[in-house]
Order: sequence, then C-alpha cells, then structure tokens
Amino acid sequence: MWPPEEERFADRTAAGRMLGTAVAAHLRQLDMTHAPLVLALPRGGVPVGFAVAEAIRADFDLMIARKIGLPWQSDQGVGAIAENGPPVFDRSALACVGLTISDLAPAVQRERVELRRRQERYRGSRPAAEVTGRVVVIVDDGLATGVTARAVIRALQTGKPAHIVFAAPVCAAESVDLLARDVNAVIDIHSPGSFTPSACTTAISPRSPTRTSPTSAPRPGAP
Repeated sequence: MWPPEEERFADRTAAGRMLGTAVAAHLRQLDMTHAPLVLALPRGGVPVGFAVAEAIRADFDLMIARKIGLPWQSDQGVGAIAENGPPVFDRSALACVGLTISDLAPAVQRERVELRRRQERYRGSRPAAEVTGRVVVIVDDGLATGVTARAVIRALQTGKPAHIVFAAPVCAAESVDLLARDVNAVIDIHSPGSFTPSACTTAISPRSPTRTSPTSAPRPGAP
C-alpha cells in the first residue's frame, strides 16, 4: 500500500520544508528581481505553503477555491472555482455521469456565495496580493484529479504573473502531466501512479494542523 512508512511525512510542516527545498532549487534557475509569492490553498495547503514560503523567503497569502460537486453527492468534486475566475470542470467525469455544465449552474452559484464568504473570513478587507509580473508558487497538500488546481491557475492567469509554479508534496502522476501544460513547473516530492484524495491523508499525519488565520496572512519573506 502506498505510501510505505519511510515515505510518509511527519506532518504538513515537514512536508512543506521538503517541498520548499525543491522549489528553491527551481527558483535558483530564474532571474528574479522581486520576492516570489506563495499562494496557499486552505485548509490543508496553508501549513505546507507557509513552510515553503519560509524556505524560499517569499511573500505569503491565501488563494481561495471551492469544489463543485455532483447534485446528488456534493462531496464528489467534478469542477471547481477560484477567486474571480471562471468555473473549471472535469469534462470526462461529467460525461461518465451524464451531466452537462449547465446542469451544475445552481451548484456553481452556491459555491460562489461560499467562496465570497470565505474570502471575507480569511482576508477581511485586505486586498488580494498583487501577482502581475511576479513569480507565483501555488501550494496545496496534494494533487489528485487536478480540477481545483486548474481553476486556481485559470483565475491567477488573469493577473499576468511572470512565472507560475504549482507545488504539492504528493501529486498523481497523470495529473502532473495534465497540469504541466498550464504552468511553468509542477514540483512534488512523491508522484505515485495511483493516487486519490484520501492518499494525501495517508501520506501526511492526520495530527498535522490545518488552521488558517481568519483575517490576515503572514509574510515570511517580509522584513
């Protein structure tokens, strides 16, 4: 069963530190004039992203996203939305269950309302971080189907960052290949051929904290 004991992370902070080392090696190849920006996906991506930001001396903020579930099983994600971005769908999954994008319009609207609520909870009145012309590292605690990551990338691309990296400790190999078409780099520690969302819980200790600050996000790279 994957992962073997020796490949498991003690917690999300430990996973983030290992990931930060890999991200730092990638960034050393770039000619950067400004500090990079880490955008972490709540909740599980926050402690991972914070550790990455510390490792690469980056500014740190959150990127809020919501999965779009099936009408009869809301926890089964077949799409996602992120801040100010369009919905992104797993079209093959929709075809398998006989749904069209228009069938999910009510779910999209509900999740937009929830997304705005969470923006207010996590960020308050503070504006989102500026991404134009910057190196941006999106961090989550795992990549399974990739639909949430794709929604985040689509939303981020409207701000015209100079370089986009997606980083997670554990990524499904197939999703890495798909996501690599939309970003400059995908960085992981483990990339198993068979991976589900529950595998992330197995790879990272459930004792790892996933708390987020309700109104502000720290900036590890700031003086």
